[in-house]
Amino acid sequence: MHDTPGALRLADRVADIEPFRVVEVLNRATELAAAGRDIVHLAAGAPDFTTAAPIVEAGRQALADGHTHYSQAAGLPALRQALSQHYATEYGLNIAPSRIFVTPGASGALLLLSALLLNPGDGMLLTDPGYPCNRHFMRLVEGRGQLVPVDASTRFQLTEELVAAHWRTNTVGAMVASPANPTGTSLSLAELASLAAAVRARGGNLIVDEIYHGLGYDGPTRSVLEVDPQAFVVNSFSKYFGMTGWRLGWLVAPEAAIPGLEKLAQNLFISMSTMAQHAALACFEPATREILDQRRDIFRQRRDFLLPALANLGLDIPCRPDGAFYIYADASRFTDDSQAFCWRLLEEHGVALTPGIDFGHVRANEHIRFSYATSMERLEEAVARLARVLA
Repeated sequence: MHDTPGALRLADRVADIEPFRVVEVLNRATELAAAGRDIVHLAAGAPDFTTAAPIVEAGRQALADGHTHYSQAAGLPALRQALSQHYATEYGLNIAPSRIFVTPGASGALLLLSALLLNPGDGMLLTDPGYPCNRHFMRLVEGRGQLVPVDASTRFQLTEELVAAHWRTNTVGAMVASPANPTGTSLSLAELASLAAAVRARGGNLIVDEIYHGLGYDGPTRSVLEVDPQAFVVNSFSKYFGMTGWRLGWLVAPEAAIPGLEKLAQNLFISMSTMAQHAALACFEPATREILDQRRDIFRQRRDFLLPALANLGLDIPCRPDGAFYIYADASRFTDDSQAFCWRLLEEHGVALTPGIDFGHVRANEHIRFSYATSMERLEEAVARLARVLA
């Protein structure tokens, strides 16, 4: 990046990392609300519920007990053991605690994996549309997210055929999400197996973002580790477990990756929030899980209300979302500039949505992401406002 006299000199990579537009929407929505406007929030990718009481109480107790020092770089041994037991209970898998790294949010896991797997110039296959920060983490380490156009024909997911068609000489792996942001679609066990085989056949690594596990509505959500123990899995305490502000996630890695991840975690993070890790131990208690499962049922009810309501307004939803808390809608009947459209809905009608341009390039200007991480009452109000606009 060239500079002019008196200008601040920045690294070239900064220009390549795009803004996270949903954050811009949220900031503006907050400003409008502070000015007295009634804003319906359908943009945030975060549960509207506060952290469950048993988790909060465990955090308070950790502070009272003086757990305010650094933990091990890979996480508290007790929490890694609890996560190992979680995989045994939920998926019937025997995952050694040594393969589990606790991270500062799933973002910390993504940063670790980018640094671990990508040399400068290497590429990683990603879906377009998909979570935007993935490719920016890769750019940070001088790698590249190689965007693969996907559509409703594959439920917006990668397939073995797409891997074969888009693999390049500098491709070192593929990353998918199940359930996915922004589409809410999941991969079946057979699809995960075929995808893993396609990546392994080319000597690559497969990363699966499973941060919305626990928020599946039409059947069990399967883990790639059931069919590929060598895959890398990213997960989070933010979504199903509702610990967004605690900034805690984890990753599961094959044994061979442990030494490299240890070094990176020590240098990049030193450790995660010790108090948050002690609080997270309460996530796996039966009383906590009962609360969280009740909340999942509420998310399902919201999805089942919003899907037909949006369709009745003329929005096209070609793939029924089976997980997460998003609906990715085709709004081409109403706009060819989803960013301007979303800003107008926010400024003039008090409805905060995320434009498709946040998630890639393929028909992005024709799509909008709806988050139903808000109350049924507010969803009903949003639909009423949209009906007045779209009519």
